[in-house]
Amino acid sequence: MTFIEPYVVAFSNLVWSYVFYLIIGGGALLLLYSRFAPFRYVKHAFDLVRGRYDDPADPGDVSHFKALVSALSATIGMGNISGVAIAISTGGPGAIFWMWVSAFVGMATKFFTCSLAIMYRARDTAGRIQGGPMYVISEGLGSAWKPLAFLFAVAGVIGCLPLLQPNQLIQIFRDVVFSSYLSPGDGHFQFDLIAGVVLSVLVAAVIFGGITRIAEVASRAVPAMVVLYMVSTLWIILNNLDEVPRYLSLILTDAFTGTAVAGGLVGTTIVTGVRRAAFSNEAGIGTEALAHGAAKTDEPVREGLVAMVGPVIDTMIVCTCTALVILMTGVWRTTSDDGVTLTAGAFEAAMPGYGAYILTVCVFFFAVTTLLTYSYYGAKCLSFLIGARYAKYYNVAYVIFVVVASVASIDAVISFADALFALMAIPTMTSALRLAPAVMNAFRRYNASSTHGRKKSVRPSAV
Repeated sequence: MTFIEPYVVAFSNLVWSYVFYLIIGGGALLLLYSRFAPFRYVKHAFDLVRGRYDDPADPGDVSHFKALVSALSATIGMGNISGVAIAISTGGPGAIFWMWVSAFVGMATKFFTCSLAIMYRARDTAGRIQGGPMYVISEGLGSAWKPLAFLFAVAGVIGCLPLLQPNQLIQIFRDVVFSSYLSPGDGHFQFDLIAGVVLSVLVAAVIFGGITRIAEVASRAVPAMVVLYMVSTLWIILNNLDEVPRYLSLILTDAFTGTAVAGGLVGTTIVTGVRRAAFSNEAGIGTEALAHGAAKTDEPVREGLVAMVGPVIDTMIVCTCTALVILMTGVWRTTSDDGVTLTAGAFEAAMPGYGAYILTVCVFFFAVTTLLTYSYYGAKCLSFLIGARYAKYYNVAYVIFVVVASVASIDAVISFADALFALMAIPTMTSALRLAPAVMNAFRRYNASSTHGRKKSVRPSAV
């Protein structure tokens, strides 16, 4: 792993030096093209999540609410805890500002990509209706664009393997709960290996049940874990309320100074912020469309509006709270810790004696629910490539990779995941930009309906 790590990091940086413009620039184009129209429907989006427009007879597997929490179970995870810590330690406090920018743009991106995930659904080889960027491309753009569909599916099969989540979950258990019982060196490897095996068994108990079981678990676990984490972070923030303006100002000023402008137009801070936001809220990556494509609806705009809520909860609220806790406690200046251990240090500094343990509980649920949803994403991509009957084999490989990631280097893990996410963004953003007129046509019809789209939409022709 040590030998290949520099090459993995270099490849990730190279891919992101180009995909950065596609995610931010393409998202900004979609935002302007929509004229901010979907943003006027935020209240309606929450009504959809509450089930006011659910119809059990509609095609799909899960409700709007369960589709959203399934997507959030993947996005509200280690990206919000260790990802924010990595963003600050790598790009400085200003990286958080660019995470905000990416999330705001990502709201428009998710509206388009997840509307398309419903608009261009198709049946897999088992006859089940499926949605996602590979189906959007093959159904909406036609056979000439199929190589892009295969690129997404191949990158998804590999990129959705368990990487950051088991690595960081076991790291915090090792460093916080069991640190006094472990000796350095081989003792850590043995602990990581045993913990990885235990975690793989827990994951296997759920993922073989498919999206229905995953959504059921996520619908119960995600709200509870978000409440626990938010109560903890808000308690720390409220106890240091007079410091909030100072650190918000630091985020804003650092975003446009120092490393933000180093080396030209786009510097370390900006790229770091966008990369961490992409890993956190997945807007433009396409994985979010895989979850929302399973929603029980045949009204594409509804699921696009529901998906738009994701970046608000994930990045603008949860990630901001994490960032303020890290900055307020000052641990980012006084320690060489990285990832989840840095965030654990911040919690412990704010709540001595029990803060790190509270975070450990949150990390456990964040990581496990993310692992469950990613297994569904990867199996869905494999089904597209070689057939639905082989999806179960992906889950077998997935369980094995939980153990592999548990003992891997964090730098290699993050860079590898980043590189695959960047490759997935290429077909996702290309199809979203190409098919944006079809989404806006559907939105205008939806807006014109006096019942907010109770009348079913007609699937548009391919562009």
